[in-house]
Amino acid sequence: MSTYNKLMNNLEILKLEKFKSFLPNFLEEIAKNEIPFIDALLKLTEKELEFRDERASKIQIAVSAFPFEKTLSDFNFDFQPSINKAELLDLQSLRFLENKENILFFGSSGVGKTHLAVALGVAAAKKRHLTYFISCHDLIMQLNKAHAENRLETKLKHYAKYKLLIIDEIGYLPIDKQGANLLFQLINKRYEKNSTIITTNQPFSKWGEVFSDITLANAILDRLIHHSSIIKITGPSYRLKGKVELLEAKKNNNH
Repeated sequence: MSTYNKLMNNLEILKLEKFKSFLPNFLEEIAKNEIPFIDALLKLTEKELEFRDERASKIQIAVSAFPFEKTLSDFNFDFQPSINKAELLDLQSLRFLENKENILFFGSSGVGKTHLAVALGVAAAKKRHLTYFISCHDLIMQLNKAHAENRLETKLKHYAKYKLLIIDEIGYLPIDKQGANLLFQLINKRYEKNSTIITTNQPFSKWGEVFSDITLANAILDRLIHHSSIIKITGPSYRLKGKVELLEAKKNNNH
């Protein structure tokens, strides 16, 4: 076996995939431009690190349970002028994660709250921060199940570990007192330790009704709002916009 084949075989054993695929063409460039050995090795290892970082980012996005993968560049800020685009771009820098701050998106159905929450989640996952997306209803169902099976503490620790937890659609379905209590325990565990993003269609003044207990609602809000950015969206619904455009298109086709 030639030295070259031995090298390629070693790279395969070491699982240096990008190094191995990049090397054959790069050898010509090294010879042609007389690239020093250290510089060549640096470039090859950088290619490998870039590849591994990109692969790890894709894995983190895949395990984050996003309902879809969208970014801020996919968002139509012109359609929602109530949103401060500069503020969202600043949040995308992820400084809020380092500061352990929360983000609360409030607005009626269809205005883009979930899209924005997912976009920030995707940005965090791309940087390999442990991220998870779950609807409020599913989260409380999971906590209730764990409570019934005497493994609540384990489940609370599981959800508390995420650097970013996105809880979608608070207020769309009523929450009983036990559910509110379980959610409070989780929010309290995450308080000032990790960041949480919330989307809700209910004003905070109505959370007492949502959670069937004004004291628990205030306790949850107190911990979420402290160290947070609150983004209120007052624009029209994207879903209604889509339906209107579809109806208009059908009307035009019938003429």
